[in-house]
Amino acid sequence: MSATSVPAPNRTTRRRRLIAAAAALPVLFGALAACGYGSSKSSDDNASTTPAAPAASASTAKLSADEVRIGYFPNLTHATALVGLKEGFFQQELGATKIKQATFNAGPAEIEALNAGSIDIGWIGPSPAINGYTKSDGGDLRIISGSASGGVKLVVNPKKIKTLADVKGKKIATPQLGNTQDVALLAWIKSQGWKVDAQSGKGDVSVIRTDNKITPDAYKAGSIDGAWVPEPTASKLVSEGAKVLLDESTLWPDQKFVITNVIVSQKFLTAHPDVVEAVLRGSVKTNAWINANSDKAKADANDQLKVLTQKALPPAVLDPAWKSIQVLDDPLAKTAQEEADHAVSAGLLKAPKLDGIYDLTLLNKVLKEQGQPAVDAAGLGNQ
Repeated sequence: MSATSVPAPNRTTRRRRLIAAAAALPVLFGALAACGYGSSKSSDDNASTTPAAPAASASTAKLSADEVRIGYFPNLTHATALVGLKEGFFQQELGATKIKQATFNAGPAEIEALNAGSIDIGWIGPSPAINGYTKSDGGDLRIISGSASGGVKLVVNPKKIKTLADVKGKKIATPQLGNTQDVALLAWIKSQGWKVDAQSGKGDVSVIRTDNKITPDAYKAGSIDGAWVPEPTASKLVSEGAKVLLDESTLWPDQKFVITNVIVSQKFLTAHPDVVEAVLRGSVKTNAWINANSDKAKADANDQLKVLTQKALPPAVLDPAWKSIQVLDDPLAKTAQEEADHAVSAGLLKAPKLDGIYDLTLLNKVLKEQGQPAVDAAGLGNQ
């Protein structure tokens, strides 16, 4: 058929087509938005308690890096990372900058990845951050925000351990040599007047370094008598018959201690401060959203854990674990020196100089934008 055989539309027909196309645009944009990263929601979400994630403030401007590599643990103590990635808060702030994720079992491995340039920003416990900062003479990383407090417990076999004194002579697991819980247990053991070789874990208490993923199986098999672990591992052990002997928060003033900080490679911070600021903006917004939407945030975190570990947490584990964790932006810097003192006391670290370990400049800029008070580096910052 020749082109001349197709009649050209008249003005009325063209006008109708334009009107129809314009009417379809909102539907098209809505469909595209629904395909956004982490934007999928169930149909029965309550808009008043679970509002849609806010529009990106940085998505209209191209940032200085095409990609940012983020590391975190598949633990509820890393709820900010879990929920922020699920809901898309970080991606909204980063705009066209892509997120590459990596997960770790414990802090020392994550520090190795940061030092090797495999990740740029990470959620991590204070002890590995302090250790990494000290070993590099302050050249590799900075703590740029807080993320969570609490969520760590000593859980034990009640048939073998009934009191704190009964821990002596028993086998207690921690996630990894030198990680935050390992340091805390070693320091607590010393406070009891007992002795343990920090490297081997041998002594009045046998400290068994065990991956969190297999700790519950080790407990069921009788290979360990208890564990000093973060959530949700602590509550998993309780569901297997263990009991909470000690909540670490009771050892700290105001029952607050930093369990998770946000760190950044100093090289990446210098080269891409706009990207770091975008991640921090996403972190602050995520924490505010978690505190305003606890049940939905808990479900989000569990969804992410299912993706990462192939198994969701049952309510008997999820609910008590979630209640014991507080998300926050304040890094609780005044506890950093005490964390470092614990590592020194345990024999894992020489007395460190922590001056400059915190760089809270960008965090405080973001907090000011949100109408929130600045947080303090307790004399260990660069401002």
